[in-house]
Amino acid sequence: MMEKRIKKIGVITSGGDCSGMNAALRSVVRCAIYNGIEVVGFYNAYAGLVRNECIKMTRRSVSNIIGHGGTILKTERFDKFKEKKWQKKAVDVLKKNKVDALVVIGGNGSFAAAHILSKNWGITTIGIPATIDNDINGSDYAVGTFTAVNVALEAIDKIRDTATSMERIFVVEVMGRKEGYIASLVGLAGGVEDILLPEKPIHLEEMCRDIINGRKRGKKSWIIVVAEGAGRALDVADAITLKTGFETRVVVLGHVQRGGVPSAFDRSLASRFGAKAIELLLEGKTDKTTAIQANEITSIALATAIKPIKKSNSEIYKLTRILAS
Repeated sequence: MMEKRIKKIGVITSGGDCSGMNAALRSVVRCAIYNGIEVVGFYNAYAGLVRNECIKMTRRSVSNIIGHGGTILKTERFDKFKEKKWQKKAVDVLKKNKVDALVVIGGNGSFAAAHILSKNWGITTIGIPATIDNDINGSDYAVGTFTAVNVALEAIDKIRDTATSMERIFVVEVMGRKEGYIASLVGLAGGVEDILLPEKPIHLEEMCRDIINGRKRGKKSWIIVVAEGAGRALDVADAITLKTGFETRVVVLGHVQRGGVPSAFDRSLASRFGAKAIELLLEGKTDKTTAIQANEITSIALATAIKPIKKSNSEIYKLTRILAS
């Protein structure tokens, strides 16, 4: 039983933007209003929260945004939020606006801040996983991951045309500083010849031997996907050219992976997460995030969600190498 009924919530989209954030925001706003809860949005994530960049949100505020990439509430990095004075400022702003709870749509850095607000300052917080890295511990997927993979895959399919036509080696760098989920998934789906991941040792010597032996068998083109956390594509390409003598080209996809029309999966997942977030608030829950496990929408503690990820891409990597041989 709730000690205090939630009458008004705040919502922010925080961290790196990704496709599906708007769909999650839309769901939060409309599910809250359906349950008689007022909603205010804060622009520019935690930075906008401490600056009180507040706007009242209605059902019409989120009309026609479900298919738009990015976030209408914008987002901004704010490392200073680690300092207590800025946390207190955020708490003061929430109290000034009579906000009973804060919904945070973002990744593990955003969740770490939400966890602090709940644990140290008594603010009711609920998270919604939205990050292309899919690095929320305890949730099978995060909003935005599959759209990012599809964007990268479309690019790799186009690169394959040129690689085959001109008989060249392409090294394609995708996002993923600590987690190689995008690289492994797009590598398997794109039929690439090799993947370099942050969580696996670099094997340049073996890769170059494969390229040389492949040329002897008549193979003329390669695509190698590199997660940014495993190394720079330019360095990998230079090493391949030095060791094999073959012409190598580099493509860095960069922030193009963050944008684009959200996929059907990301839109539906975001909508389900938004509804679950409001459900958790109505149940009096705090310091939790929505999650998906075995296609069931559930919740986990924010303290669990921000722990280092334990997912392994070894099986996908092994299959990619088998299929490329």
